[in-house]
Amino acid sequence: MLDDFFIRALLAGLGLAVVTGPLGSFVVWRRMAYFGDSTAHAAILGVALSLAFGMSIYVGTVAVALAMALLVSSLSSRGQSMDTILGVLAHSALAIGLVAISFVPSARADLSSYLFGDILAVGRGDLALIWTGGALVLGTLIWRWQRLVTSTLNDELAMAAGIDPRIERLVLSVALAVVVALAIRVVGSLLISALLIVPAAAARGLAPTPERMAASATAIAAASVAGGLWASLRLDTPAGPSIVAAAAVFFVLGQVFRRF
Repeated sequence: MLDDFFIRALLAGLGLAVVTGPLGSFVVWRRMAYFGDSTAHAAILGVALSLAFGMSIYVGTVAVALAMALLVSSLSSRGQSMDTILGVLAHSALAIGLVAISFVPSARADLSSYLFGDILAVGRGDLALIWTGGALVLGTLIWRWQRLVTSTLNDELAMAAGIDPRIERLVLSVALAVVVALAIRVVGSLLISALLIVPAAAARGLAPTPERMAASATAIAAASVAGGLWASLRLDTPAGPSIVAAAAVFFVLGQVFRRF
């Protein structure tokens, strides 16, 4: 029988997969990969601030990731060159976070777990936060699904339908910040974007509608969690990178399936 810690890890990964599937689909459709990197890398600064002030890791990472998401959204609305801005912000946020965390002695030993995740150390409290936060984000995406899809297709079309694209971008930014905070214990700040993008990219050519793509991305993310944890258990490999590697295998299989 599987050990209790493995069951908790599996439940945590599945709770994250349920929300990264549909949210990752929007990241792929809107070409927000760099946006996700910037937000995820900023989470390390949130970890440092949380430990320095004795706060919950989730509170600090949500606050910093949300601030980064709002900053990026503000810059994009002003017509800045987004690829350059996002590249600067992503690497700067990670560097500042690593420098900040070096001043927190208690965090140095656990630095790799924040960078690459430590899903096998997830506790019952973490499970409750992951599933509660994931349910809130998923409910928000379902509630605003048609508005989000319409604004993703075309800003002018959305405005003609009475939809403000800026509000929908803000909704996605907040949702992304929350998911980054939830995922930092599972796959770490360096791999969060991969868990968002790779399953959605694998599902892109396999589904004819946005809804089916989101559902397929969720299924692939869940299968990646199960496959990555199984490989980690059998091969004694790091759990977070193993999950992302499993997702990459599904992406390759999806490309082969599309070709033949």
